[in-house]
Amino acid sequence: MPSERDFSERELSEREFIVEADGGSRGNPGPAGYGAVVIDAATGETLAEAAEYIGVATNNVAEYKGLVAGLRAAHQLDPAASVHVRMDSKLVVEQMSGRWKIKHPDMKPLAAEAAGVYPSSRVTYEWIPRAQNKHADRLANEAMDAGKRGERWSPSESTADLDTRAARAAAEPVGSVSVGTVGPPGDAVAGAARVRAGLAATRAGAGAGAGAGADTGTSTGAGAGADASTGARTGAGADEAGGADARAARSAAVPPVGWAAPADLGAPATFVLLRHGETPLTPEKRFSGSGGSDPSLSDVGRAQAERAAAAFAARGTIQAVVSSPLRRCQETARIVAARLGLDVHLDEDLRETDFGAWEGLTFGEVRERGPRELNAWLASPDAAPPGGESFAAVADRVAAARDRLAAAHAGRTVLLVTHVTPIKTLVRLALGAPPESLFRMELAAASVSAVAYYSDGNASVRLLNDTSHLR
Repeated sequence: MPSERDFSERELSEREFIVEADGGSRGNPGPAGYGAVVIDAATGETLAEAAEYIGVATNNVAEYKGLVAGLRAAHQLDPAASVHVRMDSKLVVEQMSGRWKIKHPDMKPLAAEAAGVYPSSRVTYEWIPRAQNKHADRLANEAMDAGKRGERWSPSESTADLDTRAARAAAEPVGSVSVGTVGPPGDAVAGAARVRAGLAATRAGAGAGAGAGADTGTSTGAGAGADASTGARTGAGADEAGGADARAARSAAVPPVGWAAPADLGAPATFVLLRHGETPLTPEKRFSGSGGSDPSLSDVGRAQAERAAAAFAARGTIQAVVSSPLRRCQETARIVAARLGLDVHLDEDLRETDFGAWEGLTFGEVRERGPRELNAWLASPDAAPPGGESFAAVADRVAAARDRLAAAHAGRTVLLVTHVTPIKTLVRLALGAPPESLFRMELAAASVSAVAYYSDGNASVRLLNDTSHLR
């Protein structure tokens, strides 16, 4: 999504925008992304930026998607404006100008989408050398870099605008004045970019330290991968003593935030958390833990796993697959891993809660048979179903798995195929939330969540219960 600012009706009348767009693919086809920037033609001010990692695609597809994003960003600012598009893709410029025919089937719908944003009478196209398209190029590379980390591009963390201005200023003779080099008075976009660049320089020059960094960026959308929106990093530490909640509380206690935060300690270990697909028990809402019949996936569950696999393959960020040993997770994990060309590793601590005597029963049936035991279980994480396992015990083993896997996969993105309770527990501990929060989260079958773990012991929840890949 583009970042933008508001304008009065007077400012929006008879405006002219410049849209610069670019796209790239690291492999062609390969991991791809686009970038686009909307510039006020009168002042040279940057009005909006857009960038996105789009998975595996060709250069041409990425460039067309950048064009569409740039035109849409301009349209959001003023649907009556005139737009001059500048791109370093001769193919896109010539095709959109009507001088070259569009023959490739992948290009036709994208060209039609671009042509439908504004009336053709309001849009002109110009080819420019790549060296003059640096802003959009930097945005596209930022998006691809974010995608490689399993994240979404964040406008608040982008330095493309400042980098481009600085490059232009450095190339100009001393004493010359260039529109857009500094920006008009009150240019909040440029000012924010300068602050971000200053923070980036500070982070790069600072040594590693303890405490939690605080991301101030936002991201949009919900892809099938680790993405997400970021906020203050809080969460679960890796102390040896005490329970999972005690470890989480200690690591989250009064961390420095915002500009007072210490240096970024490098790429996190990112857990992409996939709940297994449906089993015959899922739609009946029956307790199905690690002490019951260990059901297989249903036909619906296998289809869900296939869709998740396709989404992860398009995203291209998963580097390892770890699964609960229960059959429904192993089947889900193998479907995904086969699509990604990876092996499946099992971790016993990722299994579901043992629900003991409640296995295979509905909530209503449990209430009828043992209301006292059920109420005690709902009231305390230390209470266990008859013959089963408490949530406190589950939290201890899930925290142990978290610490072990985060250390083994530092700086990598790993897919954990597991169950409702382990996923909710990882999210709860990362947020420092109380045990009762387990009953206040929804996790659909084959849904995707994500948590990132940093080397200073802090965590950031980036996604929860995403099912967009199933639609």
